[in-house]
Amino acid sequence: MTSTAPQTTPEPQAQPAPGWPTVTPFDPHAATPAQRLAVGKLLADAFAHTHPDDPALLPETEALGLTHQLPTERTAHYAVWNGEHALAWGSLSYDLEQNTHMAHLRLTVHPTARRQGLGRAVMTQLLTHADKLERGTLTFGTSSRSPAGEAFAAALGAQPALPMRQSRLDLTTLDHDLLSRWQNRPDGDPFHLHLWQRVPDEYLTRVADMMMVMNTAPRGDLEQQDWTITPDMIRSWEAMIEEANETRHMMAVEDTRTGQLDAYSEVFWMPQRATLVYQGATAVRPQARGQGLGKWVKAAMLDHVLHACPGARWVQTNNANENAPMLGINVALGFTPYSSFTEWQLKRA
Repeated sequence: MTSTAPQTTPEPQAQPAPGWPTVTPFDPHAATPAQRLAVGKLLADAFAHTHPDDPALLPETEALGLTHQLPTERTAHYAVWNGEHALAWGSLSYDLEQNTHMAHLRLTVHPTARRQGLGRAVMTQLLTHADKLERGTLTFGTSSRSPAGEAFAAALGAQPALPMRQSRLDLTTLDHDLLSRWQNRPDGDPFHLHLWQRVPDEYLTRVADMMMVMNTAPRGDLEQQDWTITPDMIRSWEAMIEEANETRHMMAVEDTRTGQLDAYSEVFWMPQRATLVYQGATAVRPQARGQGLGKWVKAAMLDHVLHACPGARWVQTNNANENAPMLGINVALGFTPYSSFTEWQLKRA
């Protein structure tokens, strides 16, 4: 797989100072732009190391993302520095109102600074912070494209709670006849398909209710309670997407007899990384299944991507291994395995 997007080449880092590693708290909101950008570059370099053929992450966008969170969310950051370079970074994210027993971890070490104890040092601080908050159930993700992460997770004593298949679709191989068949609706069909980038005010509450159908998606062994989605959360997400110069395309299926939204799908794309489109959630209400709504919205979205995302070549999606219905739809569309992704769970109490 090739991409015309510029690639980020990791720069050699200076040798560690005596007593290293020193892990310090990092507040993206109080940090200087240069410090945020240094962490953004760390994240971009690490991604380029594991995904050399993908369009490069933008350090500026990654730096901006460090400041993004909902009003009810909090994130603690820690980093290891060598001069102006960020060599390792980790975060502990949690919600103040929902799933208050849980927190989500992220950890990245620069490719040139690995196998020197930085990851363990940062993780120790994250776990200590989680213990102080009494967050006893911790989750984090690893990819098969970075086997060291999977080994690290197992060494921590975490359990692979939700194995997923990461798949990609080559848009040049689309079966357009199949897309047409899946979008062919019967005469008198009561369902109407909407397309939005920003959800209209009059649909906000209905979209929030529709998005909570994702609570019915497989969770594996994750000890996670249902999430509540609110209109304010949707508006916050939209603002963050716009600030990052990303575009979210959402399609929603409305039952015109009731006004209820019974299915939706969304994709994310940015012109600076044009070749790759990320498939977000797709869901159909349990009581509305069996009417072809999932196939319809998926096929319509792919047709839309072809003209709304210039330069797009691939669509990437994650599906739980146990989610046979959605895997079946994606396989029929031409998605093929790309890698595996695992959501791990670490119990602290």
